[in-house]
Amino acid sequence: MTIAGVFATLSLMMAPAADQPTVRIQQGVLIGGADADVAAFKNIPYAAPPTAERRWRPPGPAPTWQGQRDASTYGPLCIQAPPNGDPGVGPLPMSEDCLNLNVWRPVGTRQPAPVMVWIHGGGLVNGSGTAPLYDGTTLAKRGVVVVTLNYRLGRLGFFDHPALAAERPTGEAAGNYGLMDVTAALKWVRANIADFGGDPENVTIFGESAGGAIVTRLMISPPARGLFDRAVVQSGLGRELQTPLDKKGPHGAPSARERGEVWSFGAGLRTAADLRAAPAEMFLTPPPVFANGDLTLIDGRIVPSTVEAAFKAGRQAPVPMIIGTNSAEFWWMRPTDRNGYGQIDDDMTWLERADAVQAYGGLEAFDKLSITDLVFSEPARMLARLHNKAGHPAWLYRFDISSPQNPEPHGGATHAIERPYVFGTLNTLPYPVEDRDRKASEAMIGYWTAFARSGDPNGVGRIEWPRARAGDTRLMNFGNAGPTVTPVPFSTRLDLLERFRDRPRP
Repeated sequence: MTIAGVFATLSLMMAPAADQPTVRIQQGVLIGGADADVAAFKNIPYAAPPTAERRWRPPGPAPTWQGQRDASTYGPLCIQAPPNGDPGVGPLPMSEDCLNLNVWRPVGTRQPAPVMVWIHGGGLVNGSGTAPLYDGTTLAKRGVVVVTLNYRLGRLGFFDHPALAAERPTGEAAGNYGLMDVTAALKWVRANIADFGGDPENVTIFGESAGGAIVTRLMISPPARGLFDRAVVQSGLGRELQTPLDKKGPHGAPSARERGEVWSFGAGLRTAADLRAAPAEMFLTPPPVFANGDLTLIDGRIVPSTVEAAFKAGRQAPVPMIIGTNSAEFWWMRPTDRNGYGQIDDDMTWLERADAVQAYGGLEAFDKLSITDLVFSEPARMLARLHNKAGHPAWLYRFDISSPQNPEPHGGATHAIERPYVFGTLNTLPYPVEDRDRKASEAMIGYWTAFARSGDPNGVGRIEWPRARAGDTRLMNFGNAGPTVTPVPFSTRLDLLERFRDRPRP
């Protein structure tokens, strides 16, 4: 046995101290860490390592162990580009063997607690469930059990190739491996969370950006049906470009399988054996792009259609939903940018564009604000209304906290800035924390945990948050002056964008 193996064995067989929490699950015994209020268990494997022959396979059964497993420290990140300062990434090391999750529970829980499962963002190419930003302690102090998790990213998580298809067993799902990982984690939660004091019949999934997009996909995914009871979508898009696994995409764009073949040809990889033997880091260059549809795949089994089409047909999960966006999501992006976001408006007619420019008050404002509306604000309103139309409760929000000490010239709340408010990890903010921030965080945590508890964010001591309805949709605005209920801001321009997005295309 190697020295590393000896230390690993010793860590598994360690004897717990008197103050260390212990949990026995189906896989074995876990030894975590605790303070006076919250116990935490980290680096729990929820599926087989997706390495070697398991690369680009659906997640396999979670491993078991003998003795006691040290669950006091985080496991590795999934393979991704080196961290670039994003607080949602988490500490190194990284590894292809990364399908682990973390659990926080209130100490002394005497009845099954609501469960909140966080799905991190990062464009499906970076991020993790181990970042300090996503520490579940504050939420757990509010009486919920919190789970964060890793899932395969980039080409290791969202990819196909003719050689892989040729050897694939008939009926095996393909392409959306990262989404299969999240589904496997939810199955693990259903099977094991009661051992941590959680209620397996009361599970809320919540995620931001690409994590929010995963939430909407789970809502339309047949294998995920019944694995969660509520959903929160934070800046989760809704009309993003999505690519068929083995058919041409919109405007004749290549399928996911064709994209995989082109990339592998350039990398000098021809066979399935070549692909599985290549170093994992090779698949990072050049990076795949979420906005261009490289990673948002329609495979027919895990994701049967676009999110938009499924909601319009009423095929989404019949669960309560909170959905919302930030006020200045992609403030730096313009319609002239040559990517999937900048191209959204390219087939506007001259009359549509003229009407839109007028609604925004001029070309400068249209260039500055339209991408945020096209990618986030209008789709969120659409999905909230469609969910209500299908007979399911939905609540719409807008996050608009901004600090005068933030040097970015966005004039509002930029993409992803709401995350520390939801988790109560305000120490990760890029500007000094003030009473305004603490009060906003308290309000959001109150609404989010109440929703997890009952399926309704409202309760005693909080401003009544009305449900989203067609025609007169109102939302909760989390602003510098506190939460307020308002009509959807700038609804006239959103109406124009909705008509543009919904009109028939050649």
